[in-house]
This record gives sequence, C-alpha cells and structure tokens, in this order.
Amino acid sequence: MNESRLAETSQAGHTTTESTIPGGNMSYKRVTLSQFLMEGQHRYGGSGTLTSLLTDIRTTCKMISHEVNRGAMAGNMGVAGTENVQGEEQKKLDVLANDIFLHMTAQSGNYAAMASEELEDVHVVHGSAGRYLLLFDPLDGSSNIDINIAVGSVFSILRLPDGASGETLESFLQPGVKQVAAGYAIYGSSTMLVLTTGHGVNGFTLDQNIGVFVLTHPNMRIPEDASEFAINASRARFWEPPVKRYIDECLAGAEGPRGRDFNMRWVAAMVAEVHRILCRGGVFMYPVDDKNTKQGGKLRLMYEANPMAFIVEQAGGRAITGQDRILDINPTGLHQRVGVILGSKNEVDRLERYHQDYEATAGKAEV
Repeated sequence: MNESRLAETSQAGHTTTESTIPGGNMSYKRVTLSQFLMEGQHRYGGSGTLTSLLTDIRTTCKMISHEVNRGAMAGNMGVAGTENVQGEEQKKLDVLANDIFLHMTAQSGNYAAMASEELEDVHVVHGSAGRYLLLFDPLDGSSNIDINIAVGSVFSILRLPDGASGETLESFLQPGVKQVAAGYAIYGSSTMLVLTTGHGVNGFTLDQNIGVFVLTHPNMRIPEDASEFAINASRARFWEPPVKRYIDECLAGAEGPRGRDFNMRWVAAMVAEVHRILCRGGVFMYPVDDKNTKQGGKLRLMYEANPMAFIVEQAGGRAITGQDRILDINPTGLHQRVGVILGSKNEVDRLERYHQDYEATAGKAEV
C-alpha cells in the first residue's frame, strides 16, 4: 500500500505543499497569482491598490491569450488594413489586443490614464479617481502571428505625480526607475505572466483548464555568464564598431578571444527574447546603428525598453543603451525610441566597456 508523503517547499517566500507520490498530481497545492499578490500586499504593508491593478492586467492577458490561441478559427489572422502611430502596418490581433487592454483595465477605475504603442495620444479614463498610469504594448512581435511563433504583451505601471492630471503627456514622462510594476505575458506553448513589483521577478503559468495563473517560476534569476546572443544579423552592415567587435568575437568561437563557442538566436519578438534570457541567460541587442540613429534606435523606451529593463535588473541582469542605463533615461516623448542591450550581467558589462573604449578612441581621433 502506497503512503502519501507531503513535502513543504518555499517558493520565493511562499509556502506550498507538493506530493511525492509517483505520478501524483498536486497542482491544486500551488500558489496562485491571486494568493501571491495578497501575500505580497500583507508582507509589504500595501493598501491593496497594486493587487487590484495587477488583477486587471491578469484578466486582460487571459483574454488576449484566448484570442491568440483561437487564431485563424476566429478570423484573427492577417492584416487589419490600418497603420499605428509609427506608420507600421497593424495586424488584426494588434487592434483587438489594444481594444481589450483599453476596455478591461479601465473598468475598475484604478488607472487615471493609459498610453499604448498603438495610439498617438494619451487615453484618459474619464470618471476615474485612479492615481496610476498604465503603458503597454498590447501585442509584441505581431509579425510572428501568422506563422504561429510566440508573441506577447508588455506593460508598465507608474504613479500619477502629485497634483498632476492624467490628461497631460508630461505625467507619463517619468524615468524607468519610477516604475511601480512591470511585466509581460508570453503566448507560446503555454501562456505565462512574468512580473516584478521591485521585489524580484516571478513567473506564473496559466492553467487553461481552470483559468488560473499559478506560480511556476519563483524568483527568476539571469545567470551572470552566458554563451547565447540575439541580434538581427541582417543589419550587420549598419552596426557601430563596439557591437561589431562583440559579435565578431562571439562568432570566432573557441578559437577566438572569448575562448568558447556562442549560439545565436533571433525570434523577432522582444518578449520571447527576454523570456529566454530569464530562463537560461544570454544577451539581447537591438542597438542604435547607422540606419536608425536619427530616430534614436528601434525599440520604444516607454512600452518596451523600460518595463523589460526593470524586469531584467530585478532578475540580476543589466540593461543599457550602449553606455547609459536605460532606467535612468528622462523621456522626452511618449513614443521615444532607444537602443537596447540587455541580459546577463557580465556580457552587458563587456558591451558597455567596448562602447566606452570606442568613445574614448573616437574622442582622441577628433582631437
């Protein structure tokens, strides 16, 4: 006769019970996202507002996940025939995901206003007494939608400054260090919600059978060393010398100055790239280059770079533009673009040194 034995395990400060019976299923003993948020509220003496803010986003991401999973069966594939504020062609799911975000996060009245990568101006939540601002990229990597590769949603939460109005653009123009919380949902082989409130990074997987996010990746940490890099190699002819130096050394492999082989990855969806780095390390680069330098880079500071930099730093990694820490940038516009280099600490440190070396050399040459 088999005997049941329960083992107590701690997951980033959360206690749960798991079965040690071979083949036993004790998934109902896992910590749910709701429980996790409530425990955090009690631990850090919160008012419950942040729990409510993140609960809105949880529901939003579940709804977007449902629409992504339905795909062609719901007629969600293909282009919408419209362009976003950046002049980029929108997919049908871009538009739908944006509408879901705006509608579902406005109902509770927690947010005074929102800003979306898909909208030109601030979206004010009329009648709301909320003291928080929401920024989001409703569907990152939408070019992958029609070929069934992972896409995701990215979000960032800021406090509404004292005496400020959510109707003004200036209320949103806060550096990334001011973020209250940030996270992303990734819609892949499973749907996951990864978030930080400034106390580490935790990942939750959606149990599709019961519609609940459960803690599966507690206290996610990025290894300091790595042998993977992600960059759009088709832009190699535009790269600045520090980036080219780094990539050339990686490609030289064990026979080169790095003394080991590297793998290259490129999904063309920042959510997927960052998620891989959180799970096993590496570095992701979409740097300023000769082609995008006039616009400041490729990725949006407020909707992509800031929330991802917050997550990466909370997981022990680093995030820079080349020489500058992303979270220290004082934004000048809602759709401002920047160069992004993030991931394992020692790799980003190296890239930072290469940029500093190049700037020092270039400065001497000018003299």
